[in-house]
Amino acid sequence: MPDTPDPIAEAHRQWSLRWPEHADRMAAVTSVMRAQQLLLSRIEAALKPYGLTFAAYEALRLLAFTRTGTLPMGKMGTRLMVHPASVTNAIGRLEQRGLVGRANSPDDRRVVLATITPAGRDLAEEATRALNESGFGIADLPADQAAGITAALRPVRLAAGDLD
Repeated sequence: MPDTPDPIAEAHRQWSLRWPEHADRMAAVTSVMRAQQLLLSRIEAALKPYGLTFAAYEALRLLAFTRTGTLPMGKMGTRLMVHPASVTNAIGRLEQRGLVGRANSPDDRRVVLATITPAGRDLAEEATRALNESGFGIADLPADQAAGITAALRPVRLAAGDLD
C-alpha cells in the first residue's frame, strides 16, 4: 500500500479548499478513527485463537485484576467505559463458555455480580501474554511515542467530558 495516496491527506486537501478552518480537525478525527480500526483489527487477530473479542478480553482482565475476582456489573461498565448492555452481552458470552459466573449480590438483590472462574483466569493470562507479545498492535512504535499518543489524546478526552 505504500504507493497508494493517503485518503486522509486527500480529504484534508479537499476540506481545506472548502472549509479551511475545519480541515485540521476533520483530518485529526478521521486519523483517530482509522487508527482505531487498524488497531482493533490487530488486537482482535491476536485474541482470535482464544475465542475472545477485545470487549470480552477487557471484561475478563478486569475481573482477573480484582482481589476477589468479583465485581458488580454496573461497576464493570464504569471501569470499562462502556454501556451496561455491552457488559451484559460480554459477560453472557463468557458465562456460556464457563469463564465467568453471575449471581445476585447477597447484600443487595438488585446488584448482579460477575465472578471470574479458574478457567477464565487461565484464559485471561494466556490472552494477556499474546497481547503483550503482539505489542498491542503497535510493537514497532517506540514506548515514548506510545506514551505521547496517550498524552496527546488526553485533552480530547477531557474536552469530551470523559474525565473529571
